[in-house]
Amino acid sequence: MVDSPDTASLPATTQGLRVALFSGNYNYVRDGANQALNRLVGYLQRQGAQVRVYAPKVANPAFPSKGKLVGVPSIAIPGRAEYRLPVALSPRVRRDLAAFAPHVVHVSSPDIAGHRAVSWARRHRLPILASVHTRFETYPRYYNMAFLEPVLEAVLRRFYRRCDALVAPSESMAQVLRAQRMNYDIDIWSRGVDRDVFHPGARDTAWRQSLGIADDEVVIGFLGRLVMEKGLDVFSDSIDQLARRGVAHRVMVVGEGPAHDWFTERLPQAVFTGFQGGADLGRAVASMDVLFNPSVTETFGNVTLEAMACGVPVVAAAATGSQSLVDDGVSGRLITPGAVRQFAEALRAYVEDPALRARHGAAGEARSLEFSWDRINQAVADTYLRLIRQKGKTKRR
Repeated sequence: MVDSPDTASLPATTQGLRVALFSGNYNYVRDGANQALNRLVGYLQRQGAQVRVYAPKVANPAFPSKGKLVGVPSIAIPGRAEYRLPVALSPRVRRDLAAFAPHVVHVSSPDIAGHRAVSWARRHRLPILASVHTRFETYPRYYNMAFLEPVLEAVLRRFYRRCDALVAPSESMAQVLRAQRMNYDIDIWSRGVDRDVFHPGARDTAWRQSLGIADDEVVIGFLGRLVMEKGLDVFSDSIDQLARRGVAHRVMVVGEGPAHDWFTERLPQAVFTGFQGGADLGRAVASMDVLFNPSVTETFGNVTLEAMACGVPVVAAAATGSQSLVDDGVSGRLITPGAVRQFAEALRAYVEDPALRARHGAAGEARSLEFSWDRINQAVADTYLRLIRQKGKTKRR
């Protein structure tokens, strides 16, 4: 058994801090959560910390990882083979953990390996921080298994209550976690936006024209992985409502995923750009006229913030994430989740009123300026150090 760190040797600053981070998907499929985790690790390393990441490894990951990545045993998830489920902490992983001797353990997904990591940390009296990245308990409703939500919520509650603290990406999500009694020590780890990529100047009319979109056509955009839990059904139903009302528009879908074929069948007139990254993604978002984000599963809403930074007004579900970003009636619209007719009406107003689009887009861009990555990531480092101090005091009693 590894001894917990001597209280006299515990770090008082990020310099010399050792963090063990557990993730279900650190870099093998690109998404907003693992982009945030990699940014955090890169920031911590620049501040003098050491980070060891324990997550599934694949031969051809979506992007290079930050920090030292140690593979954990995993299996492909049935029906979603692009994702892998970490299933254990093998003896090799446990030896690596013991040699690394972390000061704090950070778990970012409530999978089997995450549960084992929490148990390992508790045995060694190490502080545990859990970051919440998605509304896992809402997923069953998109696969006709809503009856599983209470069970899944209970499993999540057990996981998060065994951690010393949580970080949530928005105050609205923190309120949900408190209401669900997941934990009561919750800090905010927000999300930032890369202003070099996402800005109004990235709009490209020539690129739009290359997709067959005329300059005077109003583009309603979707941005994200094409999976049902992103609200693809609500999106397409709302677009149907617009068509029935005779509202002229174009739909642009940016992203890829397993529901691609389903979405193309539902929206045969839409332009599908496929995956876009870096400057290409900034160009795609800025070339929209309205972003439509009906999802209720996000805990923050990276796509919402990226659109706002590009000066694009947002129509979003009044759910966790977007509620903390969009000022309803000022920088966009917040609509009751699933309210297709209300979504269609909000979209119609933007399609038909260019002055409204410009005014709300400018307000969204101004709000996006508040989100600095370094300041945001330092908040997580501060939480690590607070938990380490608290755990040290407990040991001295």
